[in-house]
Amino acid sequence: MTVMKTSMRNFYAHKGRMALSAVAVLLSVAFVCGTLVFTDTMNTTFDKLFASTSSDVTVSAKSASDTGETTSDNGKPPVMPASVLGTVRKAGGVKSAEGTVFSTSATVVDADKDSLSPSSGAPTIVGNWNGNDARTMEITDGAAPKGSDQVMVDADTADKHHLKLGDEIGVITAVGTHTAKISGIAAFQVTNPGAAIFYLDTKTAQEALVGEPNVYTNVNVTAAPGVSDAQLKKNVTAAIGADYKVQTAKETADANRDSVGGFLDVMKYAMLGFAGIAFLVGIFLIINTFSMLVAQRTREIGLMRAIGSSRKQVNRSVLVEALLLGVVGSLLGVGAGVGIAVGLMKLMGMTGMNLSTDDLTVAWTTPVVGMVLGIVVTVLAAYLPARRAGKVSPMAALRDAGAPADAKAGAVRAVIGLVLTGAGGFGLYLASVADKAAEGSLWLGLGVVLSLIGFVVIGPLLAGAVVRVLGAVVLRAFGPVGRMAERNALRNPRRTGATGAALMIGLALVACLSVVGSSMVASATEELDKSVGTDFIIQSDGGQLMTPQAVQAIKSTPGLDRVTEYKWTEADFTTPDGKTLDKTAITAADPTYATDLRVETVAGDLTDAYRPDSMSVHEKFAKDHRITLGSKISVAFKNGSTARLTVRAITSSDVVIDQGAMYTSIATLKKYVPADKLPLDDLVFATAKDGQQDTAYTSLKAALHDYPQYTVRDQTDYKQELKDQIGQLLNLIYGLLALAIIVAVLGVVNTLALSVVERTREIGLMRAIGLSRRQLRRMIRMESVVIALFGALLGLGLGMGWGATAQQLLALQGLDVLEIPWPTIIGVFIGSAFVGLFAALIPAFRAGRMNVLNAIATD
Repeated sequence: MTVMKTSMRNFYAHKGRMALSAVAVLLSVAFVCGTLVFTDTMNTTFDKLFASTSSDVTVSAKSASDTGETTSDNGKPPVMPASVLGTVRKAGGVKSAEGTVFSTSATVVDADKDSLSPSSGAPTIVGNWNGNDARTMEITDGAAPKGSDQVMVDADTADKHHLKLGDEIGVITAVGTHTAKISGIAAFQVTNPGAAIFYLDTKTAQEALVGEPNVYTNVNVTAAPGVSDAQLKKNVTAAIGADYKVQTAKETADANRDSVGGFLDVMKYAMLGFAGIAFLVGIFLIINTFSMLVAQRTREIGLMRAIGSSRKQVNRSVLVEALLLGVVGSLLGVGAGVGIAVGLMKLMGMTGMNLSTDDLTVAWTTPVVGMVLGIVVTVLAAYLPARRAGKVSPMAALRDAGAPADAKAGAVRAVIGLVLTGAGGFGLYLASVADKAAEGSLWLGLGVVLSLIGFVVIGPLLAGAVVRVLGAVVLRAFGPVGRMAERNALRNPRRTGATGAALMIGLALVACLSVVGSSMVASATEELDKSVGTDFIIQSDGGQLMTPQAVQAIKSTPGLDRVTEYKWTEADFTTPDGKTLDKTAITAADPTYATDLRVETVAGDLTDAYRPDSMSVHEKFAKDHRITLGSKISVAFKNGSTARLTVRAITSSDVVIDQGAMYTSIATLKKYVPADKLPLDDLVFATAKDGQQDTAYTSLKAALHDYPQYTVRDQTDYKQELKDQIGQLLNLIYGLLALAIIVAVLGVVNTLALSVVERTREIGLMRAIGLSRRQLRRMIRMESVVIALFGALLGLGLGMGWGATAQQLLALQGLDVLEIPWPTIIGVFIGSAFVGLFAALIPAFRAGRMNVLNAIATD
């Protein structure tokens, strides 16, 4: 009980000093809990949506996916004859059945040809208005579509794009473009996670989406009273045979849940990973806080030992303080985590994914995980300072505050740090010389972990040398004040090392990712310059296939020298070694593709692969299956017949663009696949006549004005798009890493604040002999700056090493250009100085306000 009273007294006596450590725990726990609440809420939202939109039993074409995706390689949804509906209605246990037609491969535009698709990546769904939709949608304005000139839109899309009754919109599919006017607006009765939905009448949907009458994509079946879904499925399957896919409501919902579950899991674990980094940084803050508190209370602890307190009691007293800190920080963190989750939901709403707070889900495991994690991490971080406190002898009561340094422990730490750093460096070297990416990745991961731990352990040893260099460059210009700031930073290398290490971790990751991102862009840019021999690339950013009408518009554009179509399909291969490879990708293109993409060959000439009944394979595939020039491969095309193709070229596997592709001609594909089953183009290449590039570029954009789903890019545009995509990803990661950097800044603030308290008497004496308030504040700011720059220098150097090693692994995939983003690195380094200045504002202000006489009188 005495231990608890002492701990409580000390905790409240130093509550101001504990505040920043509590904030670090709060932020880390809040991010973990916020992530869990946010992903649980998204799961709840999708579960409710899938459960409410699934009929008791759904019948669909055999080739349709389990998730309801309706895009096929000919741009039309897989369908079944309308006669299936009549057969299903006669099956036992059927109360009602209704045929539906819908597609997720349509583009919808307004009268100005601006896309009405969601910007969040959610699907655009066009279908017929049916009874199943009527259960989840309520018509709030106008009426359901009747006739080919009418369409109904969901309320969220109407609000976002300011659509109203009577507005004309266009539905663009592989069949063509269908225009209609808005007859009604329907609101979701469940949360809409961002999809844009448009309804036509059944006949119009069949014609606009499929191009033929009397077909359905799905048949929604409702069970009669007392009939289970499983029994209904059995009855329906018996009636229509095994040629169709039949799923219960649970099976449909589970399939849809699995389709989004992978994305949600990736997002969840990525965010938890960044929370873990913040926790790691917070550990340094907590260790520093308790180490300094123990050092400042050396005489107090010595007196406690002198009057009978045992080592265990002293140790336990510090750990109880840490426990109280963990409990307070974690409790506040759990509450803040719910707020973060709500904030994330609002942020997703701004991008078009609507998540209702009515679905906010806080599972009982979330606060438990947050509390346990926060408390355990805090207590473990305080263990070493508590152990050090337990070693304080009763004689310490006769000495000034501050524990003497343990030279032996420092030497052991230095040796361990050097060994770990050397092992990490060796791991990075093995990664850089690895022949296989998988093997190299393991060495890279081991090297990163060991080198990071090594730098953390060896930090105090590095602090002495690095701070002196930084002091000579940065601080000496400030005269005596700068020299005092340098000496203050060097006074306790262990503390400086730990404070700098907290900042080092976040900046090391920033530098590593910057190097990797810049190298990827530089490598891809060089590959484009080297390999791409065409002027323009036309494709859909949303993954939609090229419609025949759009391709014809491209071919009719004046100023073009050639147009190359590019298709992708699947086939079952039977290779010369007797192996059968199911669903193997094969690319069909016009012969001019050999000029548009200069692919290196190791045998033969790629142009020969476009001859009748010919193909190419890549080098690795050829080695694995003992294929040489002239070998025959049996190719059973999807939706077509089987061809016997001759290998005329073997391409290098060491490429970036179209890596692993195997080519044949479109003429060969047409020979074995019926015209109505032929896949649409994935993209189209166009090359302008000499000297007409600018004119052709403008003409192409004009020609595709009626097809806003496609984007025309020249090589400059393509490079910029690649750079922007990687830049957006890096910015997102930097934003998440900002949490760790914020915690590190709190560590600098805490270290300086406690250091000011520790040096109260010293500060009073300096003020007494003439140091002005302004000089005092400058000294503390300069000390903060040099600590921040120390952490930045270590972090950026370490991160660039990681990034350069990672680039060597990317080189195995053809990305062989190493580029160091010096503007980013230098900007981060300079920014670290401003971080140091910011972190010192409050400690410097408090130091400047000290009463000189009271400070000198401090014990």
